[in-house]
Amino acid sequence: MIMKIRRDGKVPATTRDIRQASRLSVLRGIYATGTPTRGELTQLTGLSFATVSTVITELLMIGLVTEAGREDSGIGRPRARLKIAEDFGRLIGVDVAETYVAVDVFDSALRRRHRQQRPIRELSDPGYVIGQVVEAVREATDGQLDHDLLGAGLSFPGRVRVAAGVSVFAPNWGWDNVPVRDLLAERLPVELLIDNPLKATTVAELWFGQGRSIGDLVTVVLGTGVGAGIAIGGQLVRGVSNDAGEWGHSTLVLDGERCRCGRRGCVEAYIGVPGLMRAFGRQFGNRHRYLATARQSDFVLELARGLGAGEPEAEWTIDWFSHCLGNALAGLVNVLNPSAVVLSSWAAQQLAPWLLDRTRTVLRGELASASLQTELLLSEVDDPVPLGMATLALQDKITKLVQSRRAAERPMAPTLDRQDQQPEPRS
Repeated sequence: MIMKIRRDGKVPATTRDIRQASRLSVLRGIYATGTPTRGELTQLTGLSFATVSTVITELLMIGLVTEAGREDSGIGRPRARLKIAEDFGRLIGVDVAETYVAVDVFDSALRRRHRQQRPIRELSDPGYVIGQVVEAVREATDGQLDHDLLGAGLSFPGRVRVAAGVSVFAPNWGWDNVPVRDLLAERLPVELLIDNPLKATTVAELWFGQGRSIGDLVTVVLGTGVGAGIAIGGQLVRGVSNDAGEWGHSTLVLDGERCRCGRRGCVEAYIGVPGLMRAFGRQFGNRHRYLATARQSDFVLELARGLGAGEPEAEWTIDWFSHCLGNALAGLVNVLNPSAVVLSSWAAQQLAPWLLDRTRTVLRGELASASLQTELLLSEVDDPVPLGMATLALQDKITKLVQSRRAAERPMAPTLDRQDQQPEPRS
């Protein structure tokens, strides 16, 4: 089969793809604005009024959207304001990290209603990790995994194959092609969706953060690991194998520091917190009080305190951090030319007062002129991973409900009565 390619080199989208993209744009608009009219959604999304109306009709019919009231339009019929039906169902968002599993329960308006957290200690044992996830989910929902639970989105670190629900590679855990969705499905009677923190963080930013007003952005996660989530035109970019955004393992320094992935000179080896701690130890000694506990969270906390007090070793460290980060971001920005780069995760939040302006200065000096308009911003989304995973689970559920309703309403092709199917007798 030969697929047609347009003159611009792109594979043409199917009708289903276009409907899905339009539906997500309208949904994002409703969640971002609260109680919009159809006309306001038309302006916000850039879609035609007819397309917006079609999507809204679908969402009204499945029950996710309801009318918030009507108001005088000045001309013609009163216009309806729309809102998300809060009682449509519950959603679960799970962040399976390297030291803990956090489970958040949301209503259908994606407001957090409950949180449960459990520690993770035995990383190499998938059975143990899955068990901790299952127990945390049951505790967060009080064991009520009933009909109003729309779905659960679970984020696992490293590379994930979404369609198969498989953890392809988790470097710190030694996992290789672990079928996490199948293992969870044996113990959790709910629709499950598996992805990774980069995708979840970017979706949360698109729907509830800077992405509410910016369609082209890169979300950069700074912590133990480093990565980038990419959105273009308000749509998450996954790549052919869901690995788009593995920027942390691109080369920053040729033949440089050894990275935990086994390669040398990776971005993560320099701007991940362990890399930052290694650079600090070389400069000031491993017995310095900033490194007293060898815990990453304690190091970042001590660094923030040192910066607040104007300590010279803290100033050296933040200058080194911003130098490496700015240079690493420059390549990313020059290639993608986004409207904004949004820094996310715990390390970025704690160091932002000293990190942002320094990094902006470095970044501007390394950018091509066409990319100078790119802003460097700080995420305002709290706990983006569970929120993003719940949002992805909602998207998946809505798509299935709409497709199911369309299939049910599709007229059946006429069938011949059995008597009509008999061949005519020969004369």
